Amino acid sequence: MRNNHEIDYRIFGEEMQYVEIELDPQETAIAEPGSFMMMDDGIQMDTLFGDGSQQQGGLLNKLFSAGKRMLVGENLFVTAYTNIAYGKKRVSFASPYPGKIIPLDLQLLGNRVICQKDAFLCAAKGVSIGIEFSKKLGTGLFGGEGFIMEKLEGDGMAFVHAGGHVLRRELAPGELIKIDTGCIVAFTSGVNYDIQFVGGIKNSLFGGEGVFYATLQGPGSVWIQTLPISRLAGRILRYGSSGSRKEEGSILGGLGNLLDGDGY
Repeated sequence: MRNNHEIDYRIFGEEMQYVEIELDPQETAIAEPGSFMMMDDGIQMDTLFGDGSQQQGGLLNKLFSAGKRMLVGENLFVTAYTNIAYGKKRVSFASPYPGKIIPLDLQLLGNRVICQKDAFLCAAKGVSIGIEFSKKLGTGLFGGEGFIMEKLEGDGMAFVHAGGHVLRRELAPGELIKIDTGCIVAFTSGVNYDIQFVGGIKNSLFGGEGVFYATLQGPGSVWIQTLPISRLAGRILRYGSSGSRKEEGSILGGLGNLLDGDGY
């Protein structure tokens, strides 16, 4: 028996996916503002302050919930979609950029999943969206994208979005992997997360991968993305602001542009 609303879903598409959620009468899904795509007649939209979880009581709890969402870069409000008609109704939410939508059944994942900030897309009503701080000083000072993360709690379905291809890795007890902080999408609560220094002056100055990386140690599940939105945005910004294609081709630089006919 779940405390959160039970919702059925289907995911469509390949590179630009959307999730279709089927709601029984009086069932509700919550979503980030701006993710809505389409819905059947008979679904009522409502704006909620905070995350809309059922365990919220008074105004103070709602203010605290909204503040936590703001810290991880999410909106102060969520939109609730409730089926107020007879029979099943459907509402769909679209991914914000190329990648994959990951369904997370929190009941099967220990009722808590830690994910990258801005990853949350939508969920069953009752799922709580909070913040997760690293307990270690080194992670706090140098963690970059991975320092403040989102925490999804409850026993319902939640959906997060990741860039590019997504890999799910199962870590055995004590098994450790090293990963770029931006490539982490989510991990279950049993996984230990920390930041380590790459080491070596040449690696730090010329490695091109940053001075720090994340370590994830099992047991638990980890979801990894190949294209973090920060990496995609950085490449687009660098390409668009250069006025030319001098970065493209790396070492070849302007020679590459000259050879392919762009070096005027």
